[in-house]
Parts: sequence; structure tokens; C-alpha cells
Amino acid sequence: MDINTVLLVDDDADIRAIGEIALSQVGGWTVTTAAGGEEAVPAARATRPDVILLDMMMPGLDGMQTLAALRADDETAAIPVLFMTAKLLPSEIGAYLDAGARGVIAKPFDPLTLPDEIRAALDAEQAA
Repeated sequence: MDINTVLLVDDDADIRAIGEIALSQVGGWTVTTAAGGEEAVPAARATRPDVILLDMMMPGLDGMQTLAALRADDETAAIPVLFMTAKLLPSEIGAYLDAGARGVIAKPFDPLTLPDEIRAALDAEQAA
């Protein structure tokens, strides 16, 4: 899958800043950020990213609620979503995938390998 644009949704400003640098400088992608679930759907509609990186644990709309809102909107329903979370138990990962996420990226992530992790998660899902 070709990736040119990414929407990074996280309530932590430091994570957004580090992620934006990693994705733009290392990945070479155009990055839009959102500080929470409430901003994610309008941002996704406005930018039509190739992939959305979505934090699981956020105040207001959490990751699962935000994913549900993205999937319920015709304009954002088909955009691949990868969750970013420290909760990596197999049962939790299964629930994320069952909800419609295309993969899971472990937090904290390595900024130098984040773009490769995204590509690998999307390629693995496509191959399945």
C-alpha cells in the first residue's frame, strides 16, 4: 500500500510532536495531527489520509469510540486505522482487530522505525 499522508491522533502533545517528526522526516509523509477523538473525524474528512494512527486511551472519545465514529462516516469508513497502545495482550489486540483496526503499533514507539512498523502492519493485513 502506498502511503503519502497520515493522520496522527493522540492526546499527548509530545507524542504528536515526535510522531509528526518521525513520519515526516523518516517516512517522508505529509502528517496531520489531532489532539483527540473529537478532532479525528473532521480532520480525516478534511485531509483524507492514507492511514490513521489512533491512540487507544484518550479523554473524551477513546480509540474504540473514535474508530466507531470513523467507520460510521461514509467519507472516512474505508481509511485504514492502526491503533497505538501500550495494551498489547493478545485478547486486547484481538478486540482491536475485531472492531475494525488494521493493526496495532506498540507504545512507546521508536521514532526511527515507526514508518516501517506502519508499512509492515498494513502489508501484513493485506497479505492475510
